[in-house]
Amino acid sequence: MAKNTPLITVTCPCCQAELHIDPETKAVIRYVEHVKPPTFSDLEAAVQRQRGEAGRREDAFLKSVESHKTHQDVLSKKFDEMLKIAKEHPDEPPPKRDIDFD
Repeated sequence: MAKNTPLITVTCPCCQAELHIDPETKAVIRYVEHVKPPTFSDLEAAVQRQRGEAGRREDAFLKSVESHKTHQDVLSKKFDEMLKIAKEHPDEPPPKRDIDFD
């Protein structure tokens, strides 16, 4: 027959569920799932958040487009500057690359 030993209550560290364990049999007797709070308590707040995210995405996209438009000009200017330095100092060896340091 079963003795009336109290069950041990343990909270799962992963899912926060409540486990009731029998110390004699070392088995889970009862399992109570953790109730998660709703992500958005108000639907209107969720809609406003979604609209704000759309605006941020649009801003990031426009910024990326602008940087791509000027990217070729920046590279061209960097190349011209390095070419000018190389012409001013023709005796100087080229700079070391990462693979040259081994």
